Amino acid sequence: MADRGISVVHFTNSVARGGVEEHILTLLGGLDRRQFRLQFVCTPDVAEQMRPDLPSDVTLYPLHFRKPSAALSALRLMRILRQCRADILHSHLFYSSLFASPVGRACGVPVILETPHLREEWRKGRFKSKFVVDRAVGRLVDRYIAVSEANAQYLSEVKRLPKKKITVVRNGADLSKFSPAKFNPAQLDTAGGVTDELKKALGFRETDPVLLAIARLEPQKGHRILLEALSGLRCEFPSVRLVCLGDGQLRLELERIVRDRGLSENVRFVGFQKNVCDWLALADISVLSSFYEGLPLAAIESLAAGKPVVATAVDGTPEVVIDRKTGLIVPAGDPARLAGAILDLLRDPERARTFGNSGRRWVLENFSQERQIAETQALYLRMIRERSAYGEPALNLPGIEDREKEPACK
Repeated sequence: MADRGISVVHFTNSVARGGVEEHILTLLGGLDRRQFRLQFVCTPDVAEQMRPDLPSDVTLYPLHFRKPSAALSALRLMRILRQCRADILHSHLFYSSLFASPVGRACGVPVILETPHLREEWRKGRFKSKFVVDRAVGRLVDRYIAVSEANAQYLSEVKRLPKKKITVVRNGADLSKFSPAKFNPAQLDTAGGVTDELKKALGFRETDPVLLAIARLEPQKGHRILLEALSGLRCEFPSVRLVCLGDGQLRLELERIVRDRGLSENVRFVGFQKNVCDWLALADISVLSSFYEGLPLAAIESLAAGKPVVATAVDGTPEVVIDRKTGLIVPAGDPARLAGAILDLLRDPERARTFGNSGRRWVLENFSQERQIAETQALYLRMIRERSAYGEPALNLPGIEDREKEPACK
């Protein structure tokens, strides 16, 4: 392995690109090539969405593996892991680990990791809510990476996974991309390839206040609550605009709600956009109306861009959005409180700017991708060193203690 590097396979069976996939891209782009060889296994849809942004030295394996009965997919994953001579299998979200971790253990991958990313609020019912399957699969997982302190607490206290298996590595982002000095929305290439001033392209006036929601159009993200809050905002700010960045299963339903509520002039759905920093340049306030999260990248990126955030008090979000310092926190599922917080900032632009400036300093100090990569890399090396006790020759890495301390490549 000293010659070939530690082989790491990242796996997700998500069907759409979102925050989890951006997290994976951060690791695939930043891990030290002197120490690691990187592979990425994902569904064909996600492979197509992410292929243009993957580093050229990352081997991509499209694989549809979303049913326990998919024996051919399991065999295909097993062949991939053996072909890569995988040393570490790192799954993202429990539903991915449910499929990949047993396959990895069956074909002898030395280290099995899972990043659950978020609290699974959708797990309802007598059986699903007991997390029996999670604990059973957890016997095959060597370490869980929690993306926030709240996420770690959820894993230990709700799922009842062993605390000794849980390590916190907070999400990070490439904060340099979000420097306000780099924003130039007038040069943004909008849909249809037409370069124009962004507000004009969207049909907004220059003076219109703009809210930005960076979130997949899924039930988790609370767009229905946000649209209800928007209806209340129009009484005082009739020209307020909402731009929704992201796609998902609720798009048609949300578009119908917009029409039924008479909000068509106020709301734009622009789909998934890679150039988030350009869209943040448009915004006055970033809004996260989620019912559950892990530690939202949207909040980190918004604050890095100097934008105040109004967000729901769920999971790791308050670890980024510090109430009354970098934004405002409200209860989830409460459109009146959400509208009230947004109104507070629309009425007081100076306060909003103060929150945005404080938020940028906060995330620069605490949520860089360099820190996330370095901590993940150190964990990989530590786990490999611990597993070397199993007597696998490939795990005898000379100087691994020193290499664990080296910084990640930028």
